[in-house]
Amino acid sequence: MASDQTGQKTGDQAGDQAGGGNRAGADETPPPGGAAPRVSVIIVNYNGGDRLRRCLEALGRQTFSDFETIVIDNASSDGSIAAAAGAGRAFRLIEAGANLGFAAANNRAAKRARGEWLAFLNPDAYADPDWLAELVAASGRYPWADAFGSTQIDAHTPDRLDGAGDVYHAFGASYRGHYHWPVAALPPEGECFAPCAAAALYRRSVFEALGGFEESFFCYCEDIDLGYRLRLAGGRAVQVADARVLHEGSGVTGKRSDFTVYHGHRNRVWTYYRCTPLALLVATAPFHMMFNLYLLARFSLEGKGRAYLRAMGDAARGLSAQSAARRRLQAGRKADVAAIARATTWSLLKLMRKKADIRPVAASVTASVAAADAS
Repeated sequence: MASDQTGQKTGDQAGDQAGGGNRAGADETPPPGGAAPRVSVIIVNYNGGDRLRRCLEALGRQTFSDFETIVIDNASSDGSIAAAAGAGRAFRLIEAGANLGFAAANNRAAKRARGEWLAFLNPDAYADPDWLAELVAASGRYPWADAFGSTQIDAHTPDRLDGAGDVYHAFGASYRGHYHWPVAALPPEGECFAPCAAAALYRRSVFEALGGFEESFFCYCEDIDLGYRLRLAGGRAVQVADARVLHEGSGVTGKRSDFTVYHGHRNRVWTYYRCTPLALLVATAPFHMMFNLYLLARFSLEGKGRAYLRAMGDAARGLSAQSAARRRLQAGRKADVAAIARATTWSLLKLMRKKADIRPVAASVTASVAAADAS
């Protein structure tokens, strides 16, 4: 859901190189005394054009200052890194040397990050000045949560939402909640299935324990897969209404391109297969198949049937390779099936309307955490 990475994956053969000297203005001076920042903001760039400069300019206006900025560039050829020098926000540059995709590039940058928290930000997402401050404040309000999502507002139509938390439907579908709903209809802060990684905050230790983003996905659905794995491990996520970004959404790849259709739906099937507990998999498999057939009809009418069929074919061929991950995830699952079922959305109407599914934070959870902290 979060990704804007085009081109073909050519391998992870290139070594990391922090921006040295004054290369493109990308050398970030470490904090005094070498203290680690609270947050590491990671941006994956691939031919982001002027978007990257605008993204960095927005980071330069943040009211929260205890953060470092890391840009990992997937071998861009459009001069976007050089243009970012005038953005007014220093950043540390990692040159991937190839187009690693969104998932692998973020994982590589995360290994170089120094912050307690990792904030993932797309280059086509432009943060409000209080964006980081609101996310960090939420991490204090909800110490039991390990991931926090942002309100995404459509950069081209700013009275419309681009997303309010990722929703996972029992049929094996995922979507950004309240997509293209009026901003006035934004749900209040609460628990979401998973944050959209276009603008999200993760506890670094948990991100590492989960193994980061699934690199076989390349891009798209890697955030819902990570959020699902967090759920399986017993973790939870909160959608922070006041942490806002303007988001173009597939600003590089295109919202209806063959690339987007292929990766989004291949990875959607893999997420469903890898992560869904057996009891739920058996119960929902017929509906998952019917949903896939519905999408085939819809994409065929839109002229995207070939890309969708290729996605389904490669998804099926890749299931054997995903089986080992499935066995590992299910064997290590800490959340029971009922907890996963409760976190999942079952309403067909919500799926059709792309309605957000933000759950109120249970008072009992907050109270129990406060009691534990007091003791």
